[in-house]
Amino acid sequence: QYMVKTDEGFKIEIPYKNIYDVPPQDIVIKNITGTSPNPRRTPKMDVIIVRPDGEQITILSGYKIKGATTLQLGRSEAVRRATINWVKEKTGVQLTPQKEFEYLATLDSMKVLFAKISPDMLDRPKSLKGDYKVIINVRIPQGLTVSVDNTEVIFNGRSYGWLGTDYKGRDLLAGLIWGSRVSLTIGISISVLSVLIGIFYGVTSAYLGGWTDEFMQRINEFVASIPSLPILILLGSYFGGHIELWQIVFLLVLFGWVGIAKVARSMALQIKEQVYVEAARALGAGTGRIIFRHMVPQLLPYAFAQMALSVPSAVLSEASLSFLGLGDPTKVTWGQILHDAQVAGAAVNGYWWWVIPPGLAIALVGLTFVLLGTALDRVLNPRLRRL
Repeated sequence: QYMVKTDEGFKIEIPYKNIYDVPPQDIVIKNITGTSPNPRRTPKMDVIIVRPDGEQITILSGYKIKGATTLQLGRSEAVRRATINWVKEKTGVQLTPQKEFEYLATLDSMKVLFAKISPDMLDRPKSLKGDYKVIINVRIPQGLTVSVDNTEVIFNGRSYGWLGTDYKGRDLLAGLIWGSRVSLTIGISISVLSVLIGIFYGVTSAYLGGWTDEFMQRINEFVASIPSLPILILLGSYFGGHIELWQIVFLLVLFGWVGIAKVARSMALQIKEQVYVEAARALGAGTGRIIFRHMVPQLLPYAFAQMALSVPSAVLSEASLSFLGLGDPTKVTWGQILHDAQVAGAAVNGYWWWVIPPGLAIALVGLTFVLLGTALDRVLNPRLRRL
């Protein structure tokens, strides 16, 4: 890489030798920094690719540099448009408006820019090996400055790791493994908290009885009648379009305890009529002691089974919020990986390694905890225990 000054600013040339059967996945230009007090008068840059066959293609023209600029050429619609226009000019191919619109949305411009010229290069590009140059012309209006001290030009490869990479070159296997830690932590936390709150709420309601029981059950039914997903979406918009992980845990726990509380209450109504509870009350035991020492322990087998059975729904809820773009974008979760895949059109472009592994991981975790919860329920629930 070298830089020379020009009358308008400066020019950066980056040589690249393509010796592979596939081109780079992307060319990333990072950290060209420019500032301007007037938005109509900003530094601009042009990007030109010089091919081994002598062709020079201006793939980007007049791009405004605002602050610390990071540009992914492979994902730029302007680059796709310039690539399509160059192919039409060189090959004479005629495209219908519908076909051109389709190419603008899905074309892998890097494959075409690094391909031999042929009439079918838009659909079946064949790699052109040799020496390339990426030229960046920066035009700086008088009185403004542009810094390139930390500028990098990165040629992202197309394959890395056992599961490949996403459009930013991130290893998807590493994301899948790290996401399992985050997703399971969230799922187990939500499950444990929801079950414990539901158990204590239901037992307390059943033991106190009377108008207190009626009042607590009306609260339970009110919370149960609230549609949780629309409320979570509204709260996500209120929090600026993204919800931090602790907020997701809090919100899902807020709506996740009501069903367990109903079941716990029905079981506690039978337990409070047992002789040992009556004996404890006759000996002067307080309400708290009876609930925590004599009634809740009887429901712990049910609680453990429900904790296992509740993990899949919690993991799915977090993944759903992240997939809708309401999760924490700074944290790697399976839902966030699927969201990035959806934004990048992975399913449309056939990037199966980006979609199937996180989806399969969510399904396997759900199946694992359902089987575990069912087994625990059969062992710990007296009504299901087999002789």
